[in-house]
Amino acid sequence: MLATFVIGLREGLEAALIVGMIAAFLRRNGSSLKPMWLGVGAAVLLSALVGITLEVVSAALPQQQQEAMETVIGVAAVVIVTFMVLWMSKNARSMKTVLETHAGSALKGGSIFAMAGMAFLAVLREGVETAVFMVAAFQSSLDPLAAGGGAILGLAIAAGIGFLLFRGAIKINLAKFFTVTGAFLVFVAAGLVMKSLRTAHEAGWVNIGQDATVNLAWLAPNGSARSAILTGVFGIPNDPRAIEVLGWALYLIPMLAFVLWPRTWRPSAVRLPRIQFAAAATLGVAAIALAMFAPLSVPAAPSGSSATPANTSSDQAFGTLRVTGGTSPELLVSVEGAETSHALTSHGTQSHAGRTASVYTADVASSKAGGPDKLSITDLAGLNGGRLPVGISSTSNPGPFAADWQPQGEITVWLVDGVILDAVNNQGSTLTLSGGGLSTSRTMVVASDGAWHVPDTHVQSVATELSAHEGAQAEIVLWSIYLPIVFTFAALILVRAGRRNRRQLLATAPSP
Repeated sequence: MLATFVIGLREGLEAALIVGMIAAFLRRNGSSLKPMWLGVGAAVLLSALVGITLEVVSAALPQQQQEAMETVIGVAAVVIVTFMVLWMSKNARSMKTVLETHAGSALKGGSIFAMAGMAFLAVLREGVETAVFMVAAFQSSLDPLAAGGGAILGLAIAAGIGFLLFRGAIKINLAKFFTVTGAFLVFVAAGLVMKSLRTAHEAGWVNIGQDATVNLAWLAPNGSARSAILTGVFGIPNDPRAIEVLGWALYLIPMLAFVLWPRTWRPSAVRLPRIQFAAAATLGVAAIALAMFAPLSVPAAPSGSSATPANTSSDQAFGTLRVTGGTSPELLVSVEGAETSHALTSHGTQSHAGRTASVYTADVASSKAGGPDKLSITDLAGLNGGRLPVGISSTSNPGPFAADWQPQGEITVWLVDGVILDAVNNQGSTLTLSGGGLSTSRTMVVASDGAWHVPDTHVQSVATELSAHEGAQAEIVLWSIYLPIVFTFAALILVRAGRRNRRQLLATAPSP
């Protein structure tokens, strides 16, 4: 509620100030306010429509697409609040003059649509910014109803303050107001950076830097007031990941310094380019150091190209499995020194044991099915787990029976980067019985003693090792590639800004 209240208060007051300045100018010039209110009303309706559309579209998407949509909205909100803070810091003092100039131009044109259009565009920018930021804040809020109440209360108070300012009933220090609310919104936007990185990971877009950092459950237990402030207002989860903490700090520190840095401490025009070049050099050195000295060694991948299967019937380990070949893999099954080879056929990928694995099958139906040509009633019961099959009795069908064996089944193998994650052999036989008192032949499925599977302990162990290996690879990519790129990009921006400021300084310098 607090976050949406401040957003509504700040953005609402900013829009109220714009409307108030235009209204005061029109009053001084004896012009009607109806065109202005027409433009303001249209802008408010369109802004509300933007917010409602974003929320409805996001809610209608499947889960993963919802996470992607929330990421896009969160990034847009961060960009908007950053632009808002920077723009207000630079243009607050000249906003009144600019608005009156535009209003004067509209009046000279003598067009009601020009005046309505000017008010519409002036308010629409604030309204769309507010709508996007509100949607992002609602999605991060623990209580949407309270968040909505906070937004309405903030907008109502802003409208009241704007009216009183227009009437001259009160005076407030707008510079301090926008500084304090700007600092608060920087914290909210930094929380949106964390939330956007979390939803980007859940959408499958960001998979680096997912190592856990600190556990904040002791500081803000779920359901507590502190949790509502930490998570609901500032967007900081109880279990922040490394990439989230890094994004939060990289956004918060420079933005907070920009908002709160005292004007008396700001460097002069002469010193500013030198400071910008020095900061660019520092970032460049940091980028080079990270690229060169960040850990480049990755823990070895699990050597799971072989596995030890177990019999399905007894769970006793036997032999080994190995996968060979690259584009045309083969499965080698070694049992008591005898090795058989099975060509594997690819069936794409699927999620298995929490991993995305390539699925292969090998047909074992071509192998010879073992079994006697004649079966007694006792043999038949032994093949069926000690019971006679349904429809056969020792009195009506005493046997012996003629047996026709047909092999069936296949081996299924799940591979991750050539590593055996899991494998199972459901080999068996189809047994067709005739004679022995049977009026018609009967068919039954008999499990083979050769059926086997890879134990669950192996599957879990390989999945854990693969996750640890990929996590280590992602951390190295984050620190030795992505972070140096960010630092280099920031250094280039500072160099460009420093060169521009130096050119301006030289252009304004008096001629000798």
